[in-house]
This record gives sequence, C-alpha cells and structure tokens, in this order.
Amino acid sequence: MAGNSQRRNRRTSNKKGATVGSGGQRRRGLEGKGPTPPAEARKGHAKQRAANAKVKRAASTQSRRPSGRGAKSTSELVAGRNPVVEALRADIPATAVYVQQFIDNDERVREAIKLATDRGVPLMEAPRPELDRITNGLNHQGLVLQIPPYEYAHPDDLAAAAFDAGEDPLIMALDGVTDPRNLGAVVRSVAAFGGHGVVVPERRAAGMTAGAWKTSAGTAAQVQVARATNLTRTLEAYQKAGLTVVGLAADGEIELQDLEALAGPVVVVAGSEGKGLSRLVGETCDLRVRIPMPGGAESLNAGVAAGIVLYEASRRRA
Repeated sequence: MAGNSQRRNRRTSNKKGATVGSGGQRRRGLEGKGPTPPAEARKGHAKQRAANAKVKRAASTQSRRPSGRGAKSTSELVAGRNPVVEALRADIPATAVYVQQFIDNDERVREAIKLATDRGVPLMEAPRPELDRITNGLNHQGLVLQIPPYEYAHPDDLAAAAFDAGEDPLIMALDGVTDPRNLGAVVRSVAAFGGHGVVVPERRAAGMTAGAWKTSAGTAAQVQVARATNLTRTLEAYQKAGLTVVGLAADGEIELQDLEALAGPVVVVAGSEGKGLSRLVGETCDLRVRIPMPGGAESLNAGVAAGIVLYEASRRRA
C-alpha cells in the first residue's frame, strides 16, 4: 500500500498544468487590449511613415538666401491653441494648419479649424510625435500654424517705386531694432502716412515674423519691407540717389519742427530704445534730429518715434 501511494504522489507531482496562483495571470493574458488604433497611429506602419513624411515635406523650411531682389526669410511656425487662433484672426498669411490626430476638440480648436477653412488654408492631420519634432518640443497643444517665408524687397526698389510714381521717397530705416512688434508698428505708420517702405538690416534686427504681421494690423500686405546686407552702405547708396539721410537722436542738432528736409526725398533712421543709433550709422546721417519731449521722457521706442516723424513729413507734403 505504501508503494502504491508513493507512485500516485510521483504522478501527481510530475503532472503538467497551471501552478498555484496562476489564475490571475491567465485571465490577464486573455483580456483584450482595446480597439486597434488606426494605421496612421501605429508605430512602424507604412501609413504612419507616409503621414510623417508628408508633414516633414510640408513643414520643411527654405534655406536662407543672400539678401537681394526676391530674398526670402525662412518659414515660421506658430505653436499653441491661443497663438494659432489669434494669428488666424489677424489674417496673418498661412500655408497650413497642422492638427494633432485624436485631439481634444475644444472651442479654440473648432475656431481654428473654421477660420482656416474659411480662408482656404489647408488643414493637415499629424501624429503628436511629428508635431513635437517640427516644433522642437514646444507646447503646441495639438495646433501648429505655418507662415510662409516673407519675400523682402531690395532697398533700391523702395526709392525706385517712389520716383516711378512721381513722388519724393519717404523711407524708414531701423538700426538695431530687434522687437518684431516695433517693426510691425513702423510698418503700420508708414502705411498710414504715405511712406514708401521700411529697411531693416539682415542681421541682429527684427524681421517680418508673425508678431510683426500682427502688430501691423494687416498693413504689411501693402508696405514693402527691404532687407539690407549692410545698413551703412545702403544709406550711402540712398545719398547718392539724392535722398537726405536723417537720424533720430535724443541729442540731435535740429528739432523736428525745423526739419525742412522732410518735404523732399528722405530716409529717416530710427535706432533702438536706449542705445539709439550705432556709431557708423550716426556718422553716415546728413542730419540728426530730436523730437521735443516736454514731459521729460528720455526716449521713445522706434514705433512711436517713427509715427511722429512720419506724421510731420505727411503734414509738410500735403
């Protein structure tokens, strides 16, 4: 009897099957993993690779070309739900709106999609990892707006357009102004007071970004902005073409109301707030003018100063 019992125990101990406590593991193994995600969201799937490639092609920026006629900036991306909606409301030029796949459809997303659709801006769906990549990890919140490269004029084109129209050129130049909002404000003043364009240096200066477009309140579409490789040489070229170069300076020798040159062909140069004109640009100016400030302020930003001088020029030319 003892031998039979031992044989039964050996058969039982060698029996294949589940070990004690394995029932939960087997149940978890049988559980479903939820609905199968669409092909575009599956890592390594051909459709996801195709979607990523499409976004990369559309979001690729153009390489910067040397300044000159037809020179362009690079493309710009505006990321985030509020910034994208505000840019679309302001009619900033756009080539595409990227919308994250499976995005939470809140009020801002709906408005962005409606504004883009109404303006005919293409809507492109993209996986979140691809939006992370093209925005360099910015908090895009599933919405990204692409702004096309701005096509800058050549500085010579501004004066030529004025002469062709039978008018004396009235041009604003900015020296060391790095805030795009100041550039946008200057563009708006040029449009309001009949100026013929704005010149900005190619380096260390604000360009026509989304911020500049927004501040210009749409007038950037009708005012030419030119980019100068070297601002000093550009001003010298204007002098040879018969324009008077006037620099705005707090310690200028002439007060604005006494500046007769504003009635003729002129380029007015505004420097950055605080630093003012750079040494070489200041030495190149034919005249340096100051804006009287009875209130005692030390300086004005370029946008405000330009508006005052352009108004005075417009008054004298009326």
